[in-house]
Amino acid sequence: MLATLLLLLLLIAAAQTANIQFFRAPALDASPLNPRVSSSSTQFARGEILGADGTILAESIPQGSTWQRVYPLGSLTSGVVGFSSTGYGNWALEAQYNNYLSAHAQPAQSFAQVLAPTSAADSITLTLQPALQKIARTAMGGQDGAAVVLDPRSGAVLGMYSNPNFNPAPIVSTNYATASAAWKLITTKNAHGFPPLGLVATQQTFPPGSTFKVVTTAAAVVGRPDLVTKKYHIGAFTKLPQSNKLLYNSGGSPCGGTVAQMLPPSCDPGYALLGLDEGADLLSSTANSFGFNATPPLDLPGVAASYFPDAASFAQNLPGLAYSAIGQENVRASALQDALIAAAIADGGSIMVPHLLSSVTAPDGSVVRRFLATLWKQPLNPFQAGQIVPLMQNVVRYGTASGIFLAIDDVAAKTGTAQTGNAKQNTDDWMIAFAPATHPTVAVAVVMPFQDVSNFGATVAGPIVKCLIEGALAIQAGQRPTGTPTTCPG
Repeated sequence: MLATLLLLLLLIAAAQTANIQFFRAPALDASPLNPRVSSSSTQFARGEILGADGTILAESIPQGSTWQRVYPLGSLTSGVVGFSSTGYGNWALEAQYNNYLSAHAQPAQSFAQVLAPTSAADSITLTLQPALQKIARTAMGGQDGAAVVLDPRSGAVLGMYSNPNFNPAPIVSTNYATASAAWKLITTKNAHGFPPLGLVATQQTFPPGSTFKVVTTAAAVVGRPDLVTKKYHIGAFTKLPQSNKLLYNSGGSPCGGTVAQMLPPSCDPGYALLGLDEGADLLSSTANSFGFNATPPLDLPGVAASYFPDAASFAQNLPGLAYSAIGQENVRASALQDALIAAAIADGGSIMVPHLLSSVTAPDGSVVRRFLATLWKQPLNPFQAGQIVPLMQNVVRYGTASGIFLAIDDVAAKTGTAQTGNAKQNTDDWMIAFAPATHPTVAVAVVMPFQDVSNFGATVAGPIVKCLIEGALAIQAGQRPTGTPTTCPG
């Protein structure tokens, strides 16, 4: 009996040893709690993280016999760059590209290096433009919210700024008390429930409001072209099936007509009826084709999927379908998702994989890897997308976004103001846009949540979008991104 028990214990010990050696070894080896891993960040210099303009966003500087990680732009890029801390591990891009950024064996250049391999880290260059980060920070004025700027042709993330954010310097301090206090601070939620450590642009979702009408329009263009020219009743409200509820237009003004007549003024009753005519199956499948209910493949940890209800959920809830068609009810979108919607219309119906990485460079200056533009979704063909472009241009020319943009920038846009349903009846204010409409090179989404009910997407998010588009177009033209003779910060 004793011999059997001893044999069983021996087998258990052997199995656990095998489990650790062969199955859990990779995870344990990479864990920030592994002393060898956590100490390597101070024993060896990590690679640099550079902005698209060459600005250093993260680097390791010598501190006696060790290395200290520093972040020259601080909170301006912390949400994207993250941090590398001996006590709290790696976050954001520091985690995503840790295998490149941490010291690793380099190819031998001599016989001596064959016998004694050298270790060094690669550096990464991002698509991110620090100048656009500065524009977003200034324009948002410290309010909670997020801005995403994309190149719709490639999916490159040109800007991604969020409030709240954090200063990464204390969390990478070698002083335990300093780092511990910083960790508590950046993981504590603010009054809106956002922790500074979280990236609002990719990790928080909100009702997209009328920006979703672009998707509702696309559903008609793709699956029910007859509805594009159908004339809807002109009125200040519409009755909803299966309900005594009346859906009023924002401000109580009458509206209606065809899709071309309803999108510029953002007609709520008309678009609710359009969604009912399209039906749950078509509207849901179109939302999914734009990326709803799927996690955007951005090269950043923790990206949240946006949400559109399953078609079956509307079987006994047609009022819910009507409200969902105008971006209310249970529909949720991140700033990233809304930027991808704008990018889809801008790029002829294609949604490219969004990405922050531009290239990886070895210590000797050679390029280890370049990001290759890749298609993610194809909700529309070029002809179908081309039908929506002029409608969004008219939103700017004489619709809800009129008077915001410079005519020379040829902007196409859609505003959104979504009621949050909280005790204060705040609104989440949105705008999506792209430019130049005839050959788009920049797409933008801005969300400013928990705004006063007197505010609108055009008045709150609009000026931010304007400045980001001006800045991005200036950078692409090789000009100064700020300091234009407009109201944008210089």
